[in-house]
Amino acid sequence: MDKKEEPMSYSEAISKAASAIYRFPLIEVQGVPLMNWITNSWSLISAFQPDPSDLLIATYPKAGTTWTQEIVDLLLHDGDAEVCKRAPTAVRIPFLEIQSPPPIPSGLDLLKTMKPPRVIKTHLPIQLVPKGFWENKCKVIYVARNAKDNLVSYYYFDRMNQTQPEPGPWDQYIHKFMRGKLPWGSWYDHVKGYWREKENRNILYLFFEDIKENPRREILRIMHYLDLSLPDDIINKIVQLTSFEVMKDNPMVNYTFIPNTVFDSSISPFMRKGEVGDWIIHFTPAQSKMFDEDYTRQMADVDIPFRTSI
Repeated sequence: MDKKEEPMSYSEAISKAASAIYRFPLIEVQGVPLMNWITNSWSLISAFQPDPSDLLIATYPKAGTTWTQEIVDLLLHDGDAEVCKRAPTAVRIPFLEIQSPPPIPSGLDLLKTMKPPRVIKTHLPIQLVPKGFWENKCKVIYVARNAKDNLVSYYYFDRMNQTQPEPGPWDQYIHKFMRGKLPWGSWYDHVKGYWREKENRNILYLFFEDIKENPRREILRIMHYLDLSLPDDIINKIVQLTSFEVMKDNPMVNYTFIPNTVFDSSISPFMRKGEVGDWIIHFTPAQSKMFDEDYTRQMADVDIPFRTSI
C-alpha cells in the first residue's frame, strides 16, 4: 500500500508556488483597482457568507493590520503567547480576498476549514465588503493610519512584495497614491467610507497613531468592543507582546516564513519601522506642500482627526 502523502504546511505551499509569482496586474471592480488574482475569483469573494459571530478586521494596506490581528488574537486567548504561535498570522486570521497561485491556500479555502467564531482580515473598501457582514451584523474593527506615513509604508511594501505592481520611483509613487492608482484603491475613499458608516454599522474605528501613543488604552477599547473582560496583568502582558520590537522578532507574526522570492527582505523587511512621523525623512518640502494641498481638497467633506506626529 502506498504511503499517504503528508499535507504541505503553509510555508511549504508558498515555497512551492514561488516560481509562479510575478507582479500581478490591476483590474478595477466598481472603480477600485484590485490585483487580477482577486478579480478572477470576485464572484466567490463577494458571495462569502460570514457567521454572525465572525469578526472582521479591515484596513487600508500597511495601516497596522498585523498589529491589530495580534492584539485581537491575544485578547481572544487570554494573552497566551504560545497559543498565538500556533500558526502564522495569515493562517490564524485568513485574508478574505487573498487568491494566489496554487497550492497557496486562498482566504476562502482557509475559512472553510475553520469553525465560527472566526477572525477575518480584509483590505477591501467598505463598498466591496461582502454584504453578509452587514446583514449578519458582524463586528468590524477598522484601523486607519495618517496618509503620509501610510504612503511611505506602502511604498516600501510595494518594492519588496514581488506580487504587487511595480511601484516605480518615489516621486511618481506619491502621485499614484494621491490618485488611488494602487492595489485596493484610494486611501482617501477607504478611510472616509468606514468613517461615515461607523455608527450605522457598529464599526470600532481606531487610529494607528492612538495605538502607538497609548497601546494599553486602545487595547482596552478593543477588549470592551469584543465584550471581553481580562485582568490588568493580562492586558499589560498583551501590551508587551504586541510592541513592535517583540512582534518583529516573532516568526509567527513577522512574515519571515514567506520566501524571498515573494517578499524580498533584502529590499525591506515586512515589519520595517512601525513609527509615526517617518514621512518627514521621505517627503521633500515641495512634495509635502503639494501633498498637503491635495489632501485638504480630497478630505474637505469629512473631519477625521488624523495626526502626522505624536
